[in-house]
Amino acid sequence: MDTITMTFEASSTVTLLFDFWDVHGPAGMVLSVFVVLLLTVLYELLKVWRIWLGKSSRPLAHQPPFVIPPPFPSPYSPSSEHRRDSRAVLHSSPSESSLVPNGQPPVTTNSWLLHGIQTLLHILQVTLGYMLMLCVMSYNTWIFLGVIVGSALGYFIAFPLVGQISAKV
Repeated sequence: MDTITMTFEASSTVTLLFDFWDVHGPAGMVLSVFVVLLLTVLYELLKVWRIWLGKSSRPLAHQPPFVIPPPFPSPYSPSSEHRRDSRAVLHSSPSESSLVPNGQPPVTTNSWLLHGIQTLLHILQVTLGYMLMLCVMSYNTWIFLGVIVGSALGYFIAFPLVGQISAKV
């Protein structure tokens, strides 16, 4: 019975994810490491794209959350003039249920489309993340290094973009 060793090895033969991705030789390993590296960079860029979409759909933070009506005299004041004025103010002021969040766009087709795009990007990011994890679980040292270097390179490229997104919003 064959036993599978669960230790890293630095060979140039490995099967990654699918039967057709069967690597034999140094040239195939270099190409596979490069593909895995690019997939990892794409994973990091997807994270930034999702952040950008999330930030661009939110209202500005410095605006108050609700429009609040101006204060009016108490209806229990002794003067009948104040009672008349307060009834007029009550009649013309909005109720709590009619207060509209200030600065927030109403739910529209565009917001549903944006949410759908964010959902698809999330699915793609999770799928890609698990595929990269499975590549690492091949226990091939070169593939592992490709994922690590790709992650570092992707973060190096994406980090300034996150800073620009935060500054603009």
